[in-house]
Amino acid sequence: MNEHHQVTDVWLEGENLCLTIDGERRTFSLAKVSSRLATVSEEERNIFEISPSGYGIHWPLLDEDIAIDGLLGIVHRPSRKKRLA
Repeated sequence: MNEHHQVTDVWLEGENLCLTIDGERRTFSLAKVSSRLATVSEEERNIFEISPSGYGIHWPLLDEDIAIDGLLGIVHRPSRKKRLA
């Protein structure tokens, strides 16, 4: 499981959020990703920052964040370590 992603492009096409993640182009419905992003102006949607580690995308005007792992359906669970008696 990759903890960091390489996000090289982010753009909007109509009502879709498009990204290139780890070299693969992905498209997500804005309405499914974020009801907030789906209802704001194009200007507000187009001002964003990609985290340097590739963890997520932040829209500062909206205070909205989307984690890349969440978009990809990756769920992190704490590891279970066996206790030694």
